[in-house]
Amino acid sequence: MIQNERDCRHEHVLDVARQMMTAARTAPKGKGIDVIETALVTGEGLKKLSDKMIAMAEELGMKFFLRDAANILQAECVVIIGTRELAQGLNCGHCGFSTCAGRAEGVPCAINSVDVGIAIGSACAMAADMRVDTRVMFSAGLAAQRMEWLKECKSVFAIPVSASSKNPFFDRKPKETTTK
Repeated sequence: MIQNERDCRHEHVLDVARQMMTAARTAPKGKGIDVIETALVTGEGLKKLSDKMIAMAEELGMKFFLRDAANILQAECVVIIGTRELAQGLNCGHCGFSTCAGRAEGVPCAINSVDVGIAIGSACAMAADMRVDTRVMFSAGLAAQRMEWLKECKSVFAIPVSASSKNPFFDRKPKETTTK
C-alpha cells in the first residue's frame, strides 16, 4: 500500500487538532479547577464561522475581521478554546477589584483569563510539535462565542489549523474596509 501525503493530510490535521484539544485540557489550571471548554470546527462550520465574522466586520467596523474571515476558509479546521466564568475566591485583586465578591458584573476573573491563555499556548505548542501551521484569532473566537458554540464561555479564542506548502495565516493582505 502506498499513501500519498496529499491524500491523508486532512485526516492528519484533524488528528493534530484533536491532540491540541487534549493539550488544552491537560494544561495547568488555577487552583486545579478546570473551566476550559474546547471544540473542533470542520466542514460547513468553517463557512458559518467565516460568514459570522463578515457580518461582525460590518457591525463593529473592524476590517481585520474580513481578512480573518477569508483566512478561516483556508484552514483545514479550527480549534476553539474558551473559559467558563468562575471566580476562584482568591481575593487576589488581579481583576481590578479587591475581593471576588466586590467584582463588577461582567468583569472576568483574572485566573480564568490566565487559564485560557495557558490552554491556548499548550494547544499551539502541540501544533508546533506536529509541524502544522496555526494562528490564534481573537476575531474568530469572538464570532464563535457569539454563536454560542462553547456554552457558558465568556472568553473564546480560535486557532485555525493548516498543513500546506506556505502558512496561510502569516503575510496576510488586508481586505477592503467596511462601510462604517
